[in-house]
Amino acid sequence: MKIESLKNKTALFSVSDKSEIEDFARDLITKGFTIIATKGTAEYLKHCKIKCHSIKEITGFSDLFDGRVKTLHPKLMGGILADRDKEEHLSEAARNDIPLIDIVVINLYPFEETITKSDTDEATAIENIDIGGITLLRAAAKNFHSVYVITDPRDYQLVIKDLDEENDSNTKTLRRKLAQKAFTLSAYYDSIIADYFQSKNEAPKEFPSIIPGGFRKIKDIRYGENPHQKASLYERSYYRGVSIPKSVIHSGRELSYNNINDLDAVIGMLLDFDEPFAVVVKHTTPCGAATAQSLRVAYEDALASDEMSAFGGIVGLNRKVDFQTAETIHKTFFLECIIAPGYEPEALNLLMKKKNRRIISCGDLKTYDYESLWQQKSIAGGILLQDRDSFSINGFKFDIVTETAPSEKQLHSLSFAMKIVKHIKSNAVVIVDGTKTVGIGGGQTSRVDASLIAIRKAGDKIRGAVAASDAFFPMSDGLEVLAKAGIKAVVQPGGSKRDSEVIEVANRYGIAMVFCGERHFRH
Repeated sequence: MKIESLKNKTALFSVSDKSEIEDFARDLITKGFTIIATKGTAEYLKHCKIKCHSIKEITGFSDLFDGRVKTLHPKLMGGILADRDKEEHLSEAARNDIPLIDIVVINLYPFEETITKSDTDEATAIENIDIGGITLLRAAAKNFHSVYVITDPRDYQLVIKDLDEENDSNTKTLRRKLAQKAFTLSAYYDSIIADYFQSKNEAPKEFPSIIPGGFRKIKDIRYGENPHQKASLYERSYYRGVSIPKSVIHSGRELSYNNINDLDAVIGMLLDFDEPFAVVVKHTTPCGAATAQSLRVAYEDALASDEMSAFGGIVGLNRKVDFQTAETIHKTFFLECIIAPGYEPEALNLLMKKKNRRIISCGDLKTYDYESLWQQKSIAGGILLQDRDSFSINGFKFDIVTETAPSEKQLHSLSFAMKIVKHIKSNAVVIVDGTKTVGIGGGQTSRVDASLIAIRKAGDKIRGAVAASDAFFPMSDGLEVLAKAGIKAVVQPGGSKRDSEVIEVANRYGIAMVFCGERHFRH
């Protein structure tokens, strides 16, 4: 059967979710669209007095093999995949009476819903694996330059609005977003099917070569957090930002699971600073950190913060390492890893002389918005997803809440302190002199204990220093121990019911205190 849709716009419907489909179909017909639909959808539309053509009218075939084959036909796939910018494709479509399909509306078989029922057998599960629908969806998404693919009724009106505007730049933007949504659905759908079959097979003895989400195994690691745990490293496909999987290891033994975890934490710290910055990390937490006019001085100050804890640590630097900095690092006791964007040749040669020390280049410290929007954490049976804590001190307005105001120098130190405290496990308190840490207390169940640890680490260096707390002081006791030790200025989020009591203690000791308004827990 010949159809005028070679000249008109055509939409293909195959939906189990009929919500809003009637209004959408009427809107498309008003705009001159011809509608093609699979059997159940066609019957529903005709019942609603909406004109449409069945798949059989286009392909000449009824459903085959109990409905397993109905949309897998050149007249449908060709109509979706023909490249509108190629004259030979258009001519071939015309010769073969293939209607060019401009909109594909698809719901997939309810595989997930089916397998969650306790009485579902394997045969029933298999029959609910969509083949034709997923093929149409992927074909339309591939050809998004010309085709809208819709998998969600909530997108119907977006498409109608887009068609009304007839702005090719805008419409291509929407079509690309719909394509991404379609491929995401396709990946999710296939991952559920894969998990279902895995549940029917014996437990794997090795880590898989690929896992859902676009992760490919790079290599097995000697062991995990502990020697009795197995581990592997995976790389996320098409990740363009700075990362450990993309870094270059110049020397030393292979990275361990814990090394990689620590190095990833270091990268997050390096990204927060523009000025020369150095940090020494153990167990993903800074032992010391500093900025300075030179990378060498920044490293010396970071190391001096807590030399005892720094033994066996990981050093991160946000500049290409020069020879002078390398000389200072080379004289340091045992360090597990050193990571920086790069190294001057002489600096690299010197640092590589200690054979067991891993020297790593991470390249440019770049991130891309779509890659760094979210942060996820695995939990049993799921994941937690959150926005990244992309705190930048320049985005904050400090509110001075005490009788004593901080000096410009103290405000600069408080800014540095808040950038560091966000990387310390809660509860966390950091003590800073200028732009170098002198005492860090973190990972405590009491903010008073975190303060006491930071004070002990700082020793005599605490006199005249400033402090930052990752969350508010719930009571005045934590601030009081800092004040008695010699702290002169404090930054904290504020927001406690007892803020007034904490402010009163600050005023009694003549401390300048500012509220920044945002908590920075790290669990």
